[in-house]
Amino acid sequence: MTGTVYKSTGSWYTVKTMNGKFYECRIKGRFRLAGIKSTNPIAVGDKVEFQLETKNNTETGVINRIEERKNYIVRKSVNLSKQTHIIAANIDQVFLLVTIDNPPTFTSFIDRFLVTAEAYAIKTVLLFNKIDTYSDENLLEVKYMSSIYRQIGYDCIEISATTGENIDKVKTLMTGKVSMFAGHSGVGKSTLVNAIEPSLELKTKAISEQHMQGQHTTTFAEMFDLSFDAKIIDTPGIKGFGVVDMEREEVGDYFPEFFALKHNCKFNNCLHLKEPKCAVKEALENDEVSYSRYRSYIQILEGEDEHYRTDNWDNM
Repeated sequence: MTGTVYKSTGSWYTVKTMNGKFYECRIKGRFRLAGIKSTNPIAVGDKVEFQLETKNNTETGVINRIEERKNYIVRKSVNLSKQTHIIAANIDQVFLLVTIDNPPTFTSFIDRFLVTAEAYAIKTVLLFNKIDTYSDENLLEVKYMSSIYRQIGYDCIEISATTGENIDKVKTLMTGKVSMFAGHSGVGKSTLVNAIEPSLELKTKAISEQHMQGQHTTTFAEMFDLSFDAKIIDTPGIKGFGVVDMEREEVGDYFPEFFALKHNCKFNNCLHLKEPKCAVKEALENDEVSYSRYRSYIQILEGEDEHYRTDNWDNM
């Protein structure tokens, strides 16, 4: 039998078949994908083949094959830095939720996520959530950040999952597609999903006042069928996002504004660091490339975590 993985708990997988029936499935023995050192060999969104078995009057499945993936979103495993964790597979688009505060979403996190999505040709839309709660200063920050990413070519929508502002625009983009919702814990993913499809009644929690961070409400990634011809993959809150499987020479290609300038650089293999006649560096000096984006690029090249150093930038 074949089906799509709708939920993964690490040891069991909920699989939906073409006729709409759900089965709890497991992996028999060791199961690894060639070329992918992942903590989770099977992810939500995967198309799989499985065989049914009956034990103690309970019918379950044993997964024996994964169909080739169209794409997937992957990041470094939290505890095992040399391994990766596949967040979801076979996605049409990602909605990355961003909040200015409560909790803050930094551009370094946004840029790392966008680079990974670009590497697998996954369309990403930035949703600036909680705009109903912001001060005038915060709203200006939203406008500024939106302008940076719109100029590059990313869709940016200001929303409020609480009041419903611009939720209709999000639903229009979702229709007929498999969409993944991602972001830090506390940015309002579950609240947004509930606003889009109230019948799901996903659990939500308040922000931790002590650390101004969200509390995990989604423990495992899970796919849901919605009432308006759309599917959604809700994911656990992501604290950090490590970029994996990229050579230094290709990182710049996943910054669209850098890639558009690359042919003007003196050297074909320009890393946009200290090379002479670098079109990206010239654009940076002329305020045609965002400083925050360039800083994220350097940070990824140096293999730093998202809490980047602020020293030595004047020497770049």
